[in-house]
Amino acid sequence: MSSIEIEAKTTQEAIEKACKHFHLSEEELDIEVLEDRSTGIFGIVGNKKAKIRVTPRKGGSMAVAQETLKKIISLISADTRISAEKKGEDIILNIEGNNTGILIGHKGKTLEALEFIVNKAVNKASEQKVRVIVDSENYRKRREESLKTLAFKMGEKAKKTKKTVTIDPISPRDRRIVHLALKGDHQISTKSEGEGLFKRIFIIPNKEKIDER
Repeated sequence: MSSIEIEAKTTQEAIEKACKHFHLSEEELDIEVLEDRSTGIFGIVGNKKAKIRVTPRKGGSMAVAQETLKKIISLISADTRISAEKKGEDIILNIEGNNTGILIGHKGKTLEALEFIVNKAVNKASEQKVRVIVDSENYRKRREESLKTLAFKMGEKAKKTKKTVTIDPISPRDRRIVHLALKGDHQISTKSEGEGLFKRIFIIPNKEKIDER
């Protein structure tokens, strides 16, 4: 990841600006002080600002995640920007630009593939297990709401017909959303079946517990 130069009233303020710019902690940055704030005669602070050059350390998980995603996306769509932030132990990468639909893909499959590759790269470089979530245009939230609606609809169908209903193969993340959405309904149960990453979900009615009313 490329270096940047930052000016501020003090060196510490410049470092804080750098941390916000890269969404990294001070420990994940290589900081070179180019100019310290000058002190004039009698100890009076002059007008000269502090200036630093900052480079994200290659070993930092967030830097690796951003750089990996940036390289992949540059081959697909040049007009994109990637922002990053930490939520708890997770790294959230958000893609912005004019062609994000291509990067999301049908039912988020391209986004899932990008996330899979970035996670592999980050965890290969890191000594600790790190989870990276790749999002674009708030797709993850919209997808979650859509899946919950589908889960409740199919759950009601299973109870009404007293027959097992099936949801077409979806990713592990999506399956988890469906399973959790229906977990509290004692009149049905869910299970995943299939080979590979994408599997079907079966919603099975518990006929003995279904309220006939």
